[in-house]
Amino acid sequence: MTRAEPKKLKGKTSAYAFFIQTRREELKAANPQVAVNFIEFSKSCSERWKAMSPEDKTKFNEMAKEDRERYNRELKEYMRGKKGNLRDPNAPKRPPSGFFLFCSKLRPEIRSTNPGISMGAMAKILGEMWSNLNDSEKQPYQIEAAQLKQKYDKDVAAHKAKKKLESRKRFRKVVSIIVEEYGEDEDEEEEEEEEEEEEEEEADDDNDEDYNAKEFHLISGVQTVCNYGILRLWVTLQENPYTFA
Repeated sequence: MTRAEPKKLKGKTSAYAFFIQTRREELKAANPQVAVNFIEFSKSCSERWKAMSPEDKTKFNEMAKEDRERYNRELKEYMRGKKGNLRDPNAPKRPPSGFFLFCSKLRPEIRSTNPGISMGAMAKILGEMWSNLNDSEKQPYQIEAAQLKQKYDKDVAAHKAKKKLESRKRFRKVVSIIVEEYGEDEDEEEEEEEEEEEEEEEADDDNDEDYNAKEFHLISGVQTVCNYGILRLWVTLQENPYTFA
């Protein structure tokens, strides 16, 4: 059964971000048919926020405080869910989508006109700006995202091939260590087998035959255990290639 991915954590919202959300809702309620000019809206919000007294900001500060407490609670749950998840640190990073490329370009401009804006409020603004773009305006970002996706697919294939080769090398290294540590020289084994055969020919009593049969079963059992151990090593390397790195 696969481990469930923890629910994505929602970021904290600042007092200024709550103020922007309130202003946006007021504008939409007053003029539902009029599209908001985000640049002018951001500048007017910034100017009005700076002119507000501490008493006027109390409402939004309280909202930010409650949201911060909510965030701290959810962060603990999120980190508990993330604990134990293993990822390949050398794996290629997923490429951004056209929307994220758009956000990377406009995020500095929005942050400069809205100092202290939270990530949540900025994401809402960028999402609405992206929705207002037509297909031709979105096309440059989507083309760049497609090119990055092609490069990512090639990098993933190369990374998997490299991991497979490294896994085989590690496995061979482990097997060679086992052979060097516990293996015997083939010539010595042949000599021992010849001596055992001579001893078996000279020994005719049942006790010697019983002893040889027990010895054979014991050696077979040891070989089975060794084969099983090597198999377990191989499975371990496939599940976690960094075990013997």
